[in-house]
Amino acid sequence: MAPGRALGVVTALALVAAAVGALAAPAKKPAKKPELYKPDITHSRGQSMPLNKAWEVEEREYLGTPATERAVARALAYLASAQSPDGSWQSPSYSSEAGIVGLCTLAFLSAGHQPNRGKYGQVLAKATDYIVSSAQRNGLIYNTSGSAGPPMYGHGFATLALAELYGQSRRRDLREILERAVKLILNSQNEEGGWRYQPRVADADISVTVCQVMALRAAYNAGVPVPRATIDRALDYNRRCANNYDGGFSYRTDQRSSGPARTGAGVLSLIILGRRNCDEVKKGLDYLLQHPPGTREQHLFYGLYYNTQAMYQAGGKFWQFWYPRVAAYLTSEQRANGSWVDSPGEPYATAMGVLALQVPANLLPIYQK
Repeated sequence: MAPGRALGVVTALALVAAAVGALAAPAKKPAKKPELYKPDITHSRGQSMPLNKAWEVEEREYLGTPATERAVARALAYLASAQSPDGSWQSPSYSSEAGIVGLCTLAFLSAGHQPNRGKYGQVLAKATDYIVSSAQRNGLIYNTSGSAGPPMYGHGFATLALAELYGQSRRRDLREILERAVKLILNSQNEEGGWRYQPRVADADISVTVCQVMALRAAYNAGVPVPRATIDRALDYNRRCANNYDGGFSYRTDQRSSGPARTGAGVLSLIILGRRNCDEVKKGLDYLLQHPPGTREQHLFYGLYYNTQAMYQAGGKFWQFWYPRVAAYLTSEQRANGSWVDSPGEPYATAMGVLALQVPANLLPIYQK
């Protein structure tokens, strides 16, 4: 056989052998993707409810009055006047805290205002730009030169606001920042299932944990994937904080001390993550009935913010009991300039007051049942 022809035969046989071997070899299984979070409850996704639908709330759930609506209008006017040129809000207690900007942003969104549109369009546009400018490359939303509080508190509230802003605007630059912010939350969850003050795997407390849970839920509503395992661990952590005989939640799993603010936060997070009927929620709601709005405690407005949301999600006798009382308290305590005051400062307390009063308006996806 000629050398050239022999080489061609050998090459052909080699190709056939390789093909047969490839067919015989077992196919590699693709890497299993992590299961994504899907809530066990129906909830709107992507964009907030249209205004004409949002206000179609049954009267027994809304319970708003001309007095509460005037209080909200006065409070928003105060916040608009108190905004700094860079889009932030400041007080003697802190300077340019991204989390406070997030809460003030949510206050305007909760009343139906949007960036670059209408009366407070520029207020929201500047606030959005400030949140964006505070986003670091590692995903943390935090102003290192101006913030005074623990980073993960501010990060949680800022990420929640960013998710709501993205859900309404679909701005591509917000999506990228939101995804990085969510990734940082996912990567800093500790072995117990919770989060703490710093963006690293360390210890945990229920207050910071609920901030991250609410941010993750809002991000999910806006279309950002969240792993199921992260939510399951957070649920387990929150339930283990409900370790007191009176139905209240403790600050940490190794403590035994109830408090209204952390109880409302724990109950709310369990409800929005689909555990509405668990024993910890039922006992926690009964505990909150014994601590009505205005109960003098540390972190008063923080408690009003979470407790009002929890009672609204529970509905029925809990909401009927709670909202008239929170409305009466806030309208009586509002100052002449439209603000409320609490230890972190007037913009913080005013934003929390608006958010409590606006819960039943259903203009934020995170509030909707």
